Order: sequence, then structure tokens, then C-alpha cells
Amino acid sequence: MTITLELTPELEAQLRAEAKRAGLDESEYVLHTLEERLRLARQAVPLSPRETELLQHINLGLSEASWQRYHELIAKRRAETLTPVEQQELIGLSDQIEEANVRRIEALIELAR
Repeated sequence: MTITLELTPELEAQLRAEAKRAGLDESEYVLHTLEERLRLARQAVPLSPRETELLQHINLGLSEASWQRYHELIAKRRAETLTPVEQQELIGLSDQIEEANVRRIEALIELAR
């Protein structure tokens, strides 16, 4: 069977580099990669709805903007330029991070059971 694929230049370059690193030509590399992926897919155990929900909770976190602000405030604290209002904001963000970590750990414990 023949299948024709349209690859982006970036993906093609990555494929060629990985094939070279593996000591295979591109076709052999693609074939081996697909075979391995299909083998793993057959072995995968489907998750229950609860396991899926737990994994979603484990992966939840602060938004990118919140993390950026958190790091800005940490930098200001280190530079000793943090205002009292910013200190309260930093404490609030730290509390959010700690609460998220607690929820994550609780979900991890349940998932491990």
C-alpha cells in the first residue's frame, strides 16, 4: 500500500535528522516509527471517566499571565523593590499556587489508588 503525505518543511527536516540519528533512511524510519506507535496504541489501557477527570485536575494550573506576574513579583522581592500592595498580591498568588498543588496531590493520590 502506498500513502502520500504532505509534510511541513520543519517536520520534514526533523524527520530527516531523526532518521539520520537512528542510522535509517527516511522511509525505514517512518515505517518503524508508525509500527511502534501502533504497537503502543494497542497496549494502551483506556482511562475511566474518573481517571480522565483526575488527570485534568492534576494538569490544571495558573494561567500564563498569572505565572508571569508571579515571577515579576518574585524578581521585585529579590531586588527589594516590592511595595506593600505588591507583597499582598504575591501572597495571594502564592496561596493560589499552594491550593492548586494540594488539589493536584489529592488527585494524584486518588489516581494512584
